[in-house]
Amino acid sequence: MSQAHKHRIENQLAFVLHSYPFRETSLVLEVFSRQHGRVPLVARGARRPRSALRGLLMAFQPLSLSWFGKHELRTLHAAEWQGGQPQLQGTALMCGFYLNELLLNLTARDDPHEDLFDYYRQTLLRLVQEHDHAAILRCFEKHLLQELGYALLLEHEAGSNTPIAAGKDYRYILERGAIPESRDVQEGLPVSGKTLLDIAADDYTDVNSARQGKQLMRMLLNHHLGGVVLHTRELIKDLKRYD
Repeated sequence: MSQAHKHRIENQLAFVLHSYPFRETSLVLEVFSRQHGRVPLVARGARRPRSALRGLLMAFQPLSLSWFGKHELRTLHAAEWQGGQPQLQGTALMCGFYLNELLLNLTARDDPHEDLFDYYRQTLLRLVQEHDHAAILRCFEKHLLQELGYALLLEHEAGSNTPIAAGKDYRYILERGAIPESRDVQEGLPVSGKTLLDIAADDYTDVNSARQGKQLMRMLLNHHLGGVVLHTRELIKDLKRYD
């Protein structure tokens, strides 16, 4: 049995997160697979006019991928389109690219997150089917942080079992959680108790909860991104439907 065959992975459900040209006729792909997490692949000859892969390796489309290799950059062996996902367009497309940028910058390679993969797939469908794209993004951001071990503390005050009260004001402090608003506390983000409970319930129908939820997620993501600027976020800022 050859070494390549020993390191062959077959028929893995995956999405292309990003791709770029490699040498004269190939592509390098960053894919998000259900069972193997984020994996870098080279698709040899994929840019040739008669390649079976040409036009197949698109973002936001479920694929069954097979690859081999034991080095960091593995080689794509086969790809089949799985169908079932309508094409993203307009604002939904920009939101999809934003999701991909989050996954590229916050997940580690070869670290499986099956529940996150399933939630990503559901989110792509929601972007097509629903109109409140901002709420969909907030739900995904919260779920992503939770899956990566950065779960938000939304239902109890920091360091205690005291339930968050909808009628109280708080300050949300990084890596601590929410503490009651007081003159002595200047750090953290001001946020209402109702907003915290609405975020816990994935409910962004309240205008204030939607605004504060966006601010809170932005603060948390910026912290975990460590200074990385998300290009799609800058573009989406200009789209009124995001706000």
